[in-house]
Amino acid sequence: MVNHRLSLRAFLWRRACAKRDWAIVAVCVALLLFALTFVFDDGAISTDLTSADDLVPLTLLRNAKSTGAFCLDGSLPAYHFQKGFGSGADNWLLHIEGGGWCNTIEKCSYRKTTALGSSDHMERFVKFAGILSRDPSQNPDFFNWNKVKIRYCDGASLAGHPESELKNGTRLFFRGQLIWEAVMNELLSLGLSKAKQALLSGCSAGGLATLIHCDDFRDFLPNSATVKCLADAGFFLDELDVLGNHTIQSFYHDVVSLQGVSKSLPKDCVDIMESSKCFFPQEIIKNVKTPLFIVNPAYDFWQIQNILVPDASVSDGYWKRCRLNIHNCNPNQIEILQGFRGSLLKALGEFQQTKDGGMFINSCFIHCQTLVADTWHSLSSPRINNKVSSSDSGI
Repeated sequence: MVNHRLSLRAFLWRRACAKRDWAIVAVCVALLLFALTFVFDDGAISTDLTSADDLVPLTLLRNAKSTGAFCLDGSLPAYHFQKGFGSGADNWLLHIEGGGWCNTIEKCSYRKTTALGSSDHMERFVKFAGILSRDPSQNPDFFNWNKVKIRYCDGASLAGHPESELKNGTRLFFRGQLIWEAVMNELLSLGLSKAKQALLSGCSAGGLATLIHCDDFRDFLPNSATVKCLADAGFFLDELDVLGNHTIQSFYHDVVSLQGVSKSLPKDCVDIMESSKCFFPQEIIKNVKTPLFIVNPAYDFWQIQNILVPDASVSDGYWKRCRLNIHNCNPNQIEILQGFRGSLLKALGEFQQTKDGGMFINSCFIHCQTLVADTWHSLSSPRINNKVSSSDSGI
């Protein structure tokens, strides 16, 4: 249930690294491999035998056309909705799908030929698992809530603006902010406007979108509602890569410039620094006033493979095997990985002191944990002080 504040504060701040860290990582790698046998990405349907009753249909946002809220290709945005029942009938959980970003016309043009840029390519039914599951043994806190999976089809964490659309013959719609507003307006008409408790969550790029829109989500809802946010694997670090290049900083700069994201970022931040810096979570959370919970692995494999050791840095083969499997890392590489972990903890240092914030930081080599039963709430889930990411969290 949503309590007045987030009570889970099982952090790894003062824990010795070395053997214990890597033992936990080994367990998490095994969990990851197991999980990937069922789920390819956070938009995929589980390959196990699933009854029709377990599948949640896709709903196109029909009213979006009048507001100009379109996916990259001009198709209608979409979501999956499962109605709550019993004690959860007046409670809502929204989850924003992840899927990276596009930072060039070429990449956004390719993206619009996929489910990450067009509802024409989205699965018509998905299975809700982990934090979206209706199985009380898998999801004891939220199983009977109204649950929504917001599909991600703009390539800028639901934060792009149409003023930045390029009129160069390439038909692309940068409407992320409008998509967010249109989804919210439709859900408000379905009962969200009467919510007693509400949680906005998201994975990866959806986790970043959760941070960007957290306070806005609070403003949409009644003052009497208890509202909180949860960002899963959305805390992307502003770090140099192993060659000393600003790979992620340059990439984010291009995303923000291409899609006009700065208008959706905290004004207090963009007034004092280059706007793309404000696209990094460590800057965004300084301005978030709504209670926030962060779930993040200290060895996030997406960040290791795209921020710390991007493709351009593996041409000589030194990092090739290590970045794919940490058991292949030599002592020097492990030291660099532990330094990346240290950067995450340092970036979260100020947030650790906030009374309305909480976090679950484990040492898994994984990316996104709330949508998979084996990392969200199961006997094999990663634990800190005998707590899994969902248990006793007070979310």
